[in-house]
Amino acid sequence: MVRIEWTPLAYEDLETIFDYISKDSVFYATKQIDTLIKRVDVLEEYPLAGRVVPEFNTIIIRELIEGSYRIIYKIENEIIFIIRIHHSARNLIEI
Repeated sequence: MVRIEWTPLAYEDLETIFDYISKDSVFYATKQIDTLIKRVDVLEEYPLAGRVVPEFNTIIIRELIEGSYRIIYKIENEIIFIIRIHHSARNLIEI
């Protein structure tokens, strides 16, 4: 089993997502954040569950898709770094 670490940028992304959705509904904002976190939890047992990010084309940078969000992560040894939580309608920014 691997260890999951969230980068400061990924935490910031979660906060931004929560803030945006909570303008309409705190309930649904909380639900969306919980869903994203649960999706990441799958990686503890299945670190290769995500596909290779096409923009980077390297096997160590992968992504999970959850609804409209791309959960981008990097595999290093026994650690998975959650790099960004990115809305798929936006252009992928530099990681």
